[in-house]
Amino acid sequence: MPEPVRHICGISGGKDSSALAVHMRERVPDMEYFFCDTGAELPETYEYLTRLEVILGKPITRLNARRGFDHWFELFRGTLPSPQMRWCTKNMKIKPIEEWIGHDAALSYVAIRADESNRKGYISTKKNIETRFPFIEDGIDRAGVMRILEDAGIGLPEYYEWRTRSGCYFCFYQRKAEWIGLAERHPELFERAVAIEQKVLLEAGADGEADFSDRAMRGRQYTWSGGETLVQLRSRRDEILTRHEAAMSRAATRQANLPLIEALADALEEEDDTAPCTVCAL
Repeated sequence: MPEPVRHICGISGGKDSSALAVHMRERVPDMEYFFCDTGAELPETYEYLTRLEVILGKPITRLNARRGFDHWFELFRGTLPSPQMRWCTKNMKIKPIEEWIGHDAALSYVAIRADESNRKGYISTKKNIETRFPFIEDGIDRAGVMRILEDAGIGLPEYYEWRTRSGCYFCFYQRKAEWIGLAERHPELFERAVAIEQKVLLEAGADGEADFSDRAMRGRQYTWSGGETLVQLRSRRDEILTRHEAAMSRAATRQANLPLIEALADALEEEDDTAPCTVCAL
């Protein structure tokens, strides 16, 4: 008799994966929900997961709780993760998922929407894991995701007031305005990110005020945000927020009655269109 197939749905703490979990709760009653906990998530993310468990009526398995960012940061000799060296995604997201599944046959449900079908999320190369895209199959776009969350009575995580991507509080994919948002809403987390960055700079023999372009060309990440330290970025707060507010205004002008989250997304994309982490940002 063949082994039963496991049905799994990863939740990042973002709107799309959360809506998919709600969308699938009655369609696949034996669904297993999981969250890769880096130990560096926003408080809003943990709070939202607790609320989501109530809606789902079952627990969300936390993976990787014993070996978070600090463990891997030391293992990689104080090298910050970057788009060119995404050891965080590999070691704190993909490996824990595949270890948790093991050799079991599994169907992995991924929250790629119908209006972004050219985007890729986590797709395992292991032969025992098959990927499904229910939103694409069912024609569910961004508006559909919002309806699912509103109808379930859970809405959006509170961090969507100032950032549009789930993930670590120090994620290097954050835009400048999102770093300022972190500094103002969670100053203690911003200071932790500063301390990590300063440790890397100290070990590299940098003074924290240097031009990092030559180092970036050699492939090592010395700062969280490209081209400047967080201390330098924070010193430009007013300039960054002025530009961000202007971008928000342009986004609202382009389309009347644009919801806040969409105006925020459009404004941030205008400021920085860097592609987010394909695992963390669903």
